[in-house]
Amino acid sequence: MTQDMLTTVFGWLTFLNFAILGFSTIMIIVLKDWVADIHGRMFDMNPAEVRKAYFTFLANYKIMTLIFCLTPWLALKLA
Repeated sequence: MTQDMLTTVFGWLTFLNFAILGFSTIMIIVLKDWVADIHGRMFDMNPAEVRKAYFTFLANYKIMTLIFCLTPWLALKLA
């Protein structure tokens, strides 16, 4: 694989992961009561715990995307 090809792959990977992150965030904000109720019943959690789990999930997903997608893309762009 060439450096240009890796740069392109990491660029698209970053874009797709941030798109998924944005879509997930919007869906959780728009459908928060309905989704929290479903997941609360599935995992035997109260709605406050479910919302905390959503926040933790979104924060971890964003950090992982920054570390494993955006950082390599920036490093390849600067190289």
